[in-house]
Amino acid sequence: MSYGKMNTFIDIVSVENDKDSEGFGTISDTIIASVRAYKEERHGNEKWANRAVFSEATVLFCFRRIPSIHVTTKMVIVDSDGRYEITGVEDVKGRGMYIEVLAKKVVASNG
Repeated sequence: MSYGKMNTFIDIVSVENDKDSEGFGTISDTIIASVRAYKEERHGNEKWANRAVFSEATVLFCFRRIPSIHVTTKMVIVDSDGRYEITGVEDVKGRGMYIEVLAKKVVASNG
């Protein structure tokens, strides 16, 4: 992955559910890291066809691994186009250099 292809700025966000003194739940976002990433939208090529297991994934992000941060499916990714729930995280070729994240776009419900 060349650095020139990583032209999307993303925030890796941890979502936490907290309760206030009256017992009402509040959701708080904590930005874990802000990095540059390669972003690929889902389309009908062979690479996406082979990802049939992750059929709900709509976008792929690839970025350099951050040594002190462990990216999990409990986190979300935020970029200029919206918010994405992480459905899968993988170390590219097992080398510990890049992280590949499959995610689906979060769409607000009406009502």
